[in-house]
Amino acid sequence: MAAKGQKKIRVKLNVNGKNYKVEVKPHWTLLQVIRDQLGLTGTKYGCGTGECGACTVLIDGKPMTSCLVLAASAEGRKIVTIEGISSEGKLHPLQEAFIEEGAIQCGYCTPGMILAAKAFLERNPNPTEEEVRRAIDGNLCRCTGYVKIVKAILKASKKLKK
Repeated sequence: MAAKGQKKIRVKLNVNGKNYKVEVKPHWTLLQVIRDQLGLTGTKYGCGTGECGACTVLIDGKPMTSCLVLAASAEGRKIVTIEGISSEGKLHPLQEAFIEEGAIQCGYCTPGMILAAKAFLERNPNPTEEEVRRAIDGNLCRCTGYVKIVKAILKASKKLKK
C-alpha cells in the first residue's frame, strides 16, 4: 500500500500525438491518468488485472493493458487511445466496420478490441479468421459471441487495402 502523503512526480506523456505534462503518484497506472487526468474516457476500466483487455491502448504501436502499466513508465513513449485513431472527424476503417457489422453491443470492450485489431492488422494485413481470433484472444466480450467482431476485423482488413 502506498504511503500516505506520497509525493507526486512530473511525467511527460505523448497521447494521441499531443504532449502532456502531468503530476502522478508513483503507483498510478496509465489507465488512471488517461481517464482521470486527461479525460479520455474511451479507455475502459474492466478487471484491473490485465485479463479482460477493456483498457487496451497502443504503446509504441503495441497493444498493452493500461491497468498494468505505471504512468511514469510510459514517459517518452507514443500512446494511442481509441480517441486517437480517427482522423479529421472521419472514423477509422475498423470503427466503421464494427458499426457496419453490428460488432458493437454494449460497447464496453469495443475500444480495446479495436486497438488490439489495429495493431494486429498493421502486422498482418491479410489475416485468416483463425489469425484474427488469436489476435483478439486477450480481449473479452460478454455480449457478441465474437462472430460479428471477427467479421468486422476481416472487413476492415479489406477496407484498409483500398
